Amino acid sequence: MNSDIFNLIERIANMLRYESRNQGLQLGLLPVQQEALYYLSICNRYSDTLLAVTDYLGLTKGTVSQTLKVLESKGLIEKQKDLTDKRITHLKATQAGLFYLAQTYPATQFSHMLAGLSEQEHLEISSALKTLLLHYQTSTGRKGFGVCQNCQYNQTTDSGFVCGLTKDTLSEYDVTLICREYLT
Repeated sequence: MNSDIFNLIERIANMLRYESRNQGLQLGLLPVQQEALYYLSICNRYSDTLLAVTDYLGLTKGTVSQTLKVLESKGLIEKQKDLTDKRITHLKATQAGLFYLAQTYPATQFSHMLAGLSEQEHLEISSALKTLLLHYQTSTGRKGFGVCQNCQYNQTTDSGFVCGLTKDTLSEYDVTLICREYLT
């Protein structure tokens, strides 16, 4: 049974990568550049640094640094110095970067396929994949990079949300993004 699950996930992942790569190459980006840009479009302010991108992609700092330089030269990302700690540089997807992603993520055929599923099928698949991801992250000890709203640090207050780790106020938008400090 374990090999069946692995084979199904690997096949789906391969099909998604193939379609996204083809769409991306037609628009002038290599797969690693697409992946870095996508990550920067879904991560929060604690996770938009060179080191976080490196951790997320599982690549070397040099490879990621070169990838980010290409994205910046194409106007798809921009660097911003942290307002309180000038040693930190944040990386943000630009409007052009977000426009690019809207054309390539999620892959077109995958989106069409999802639209054909029932609401019940969506819920069942989503629930099963969340459970699988949680177990996999727990067994490997790899950083979660999970969605903030599901994190143990996320605290709801009368005035909104607060990160229990950083004590920073979070907006409704902030809690929809992924974070490298995610704790299950």
